Formats: sequence, structure tokens, C-alpha cells
Amino acid sequence: MTPRLLKPGRLLLACLALASALTLGGCASQQMESYANEKPVLDLQQYFNGTLDAYGVFTDRSGTVVKRFSVVMVCSWQGNEGTLDEDFTYSDGSKQKRVWHLTRLADGRFTGRADDVVGQAQGESRGNALHWNYTLSLPVDGKVYEVQFDDWMYLMGERVMLNKATMSKFGVRLGEVTLSFYKR
Repeated sequence: MTPRLLKPGRLLLACLALASALTLGGCASQQMESYANEKPVLDLQQYFNGTLDAYGVFTDRSGTVVKRFSVVMVCSWQGNEGTLDEDFTYSDGSKQKRVWHLTRLADGRFTGRADDVVGQAQGESRGNALHWNYTLSLPVDGKVYEVQFDDWMYLMGERVMLNKATMSKFGVRLGEVTLSFYKR
């Protein structure tokens, strides 16, 4: 039996159909409501108040650790307005500062801005989880790229929170940031 070859036009259509199926399958994401009953309940204003230490890694698409870092965060709130002052120290000795300005809205929603965030971050909290979406201006080798972050945080206990963020550009996954926070 001789294998039947697809004509170039049909081959292209078959490849597009496969790519579409893979892309749509990758679009499935977590839903905030699935965390609504999880404990301990995250009170963002309470957890991000005072000084926190965080430790993290950035991994590329293959899972290889590209950068390790630590962060000292000094956080405070005045009513519904919060400031998260972050000082990063990377394993190569470089340093970076980011100051988030958060606003608490109704229904567990938050907005955030920082100097290197394009527009506003949009966040939502339910149960023990917080989900953020934002675009970050990321300097790499003398150039600045705008990359999207899909950022999930999970309160594990009174002092510990875990964070996993997927970084992408044009819908293509570039890597992940994994962090652990510890409240002093």
C-alpha cells in the first residue's frame, strides 16, 4: 500500500488546523471562582503590609533557570491605596527597583501601576488566590521589550505566599517566574 501524500494546499490547511487546535487547547486557563472557598483567605491589604522577603527564579521555555533573585518589599496602605516598594538583587549582582501603586476596587478587584508597567495591571482576588495581568517593559541586552505577564499568587499560610507568572510575547510563552514570599 502506497502512502497518500497531501497536495501542498491541503498540507497547509492540515497544518493550520493542527496549529489552531494546539493554540485553542493552550488557551484554557485557571478560573478565579475555583479558588473562592480556599483557605486561608488572602487579604491583600493585610498580607502586603510591612516588610516581606521574596526569592525567585526566571526559567526559559525549556525550564532552564536563567536568573535567580531576591527581593525585599516594604509595603503600606492608606485606605484603598497601597504601595509595594520592591528592591531586587539578582544572582549576577545587578539591582533593580520597582514601586507598585495599587488601588483596591469592589468585588476583590485591584489595579496597579509601576514605572515599567505599560498601562495598568488588572487583578482579582478570590479565596487564597490573586490573579494579575499586565504588560511589562523589560530591558534585555540594551533593548526594551513589552512582554505580557499572567501572574498567579497563592497564600499558603499566614506568612508564606507562592507566585507563578507566565511571560509571553505575541501569545508565545517565553518563560516563567517562580517566587516565594515570606512576611517578616
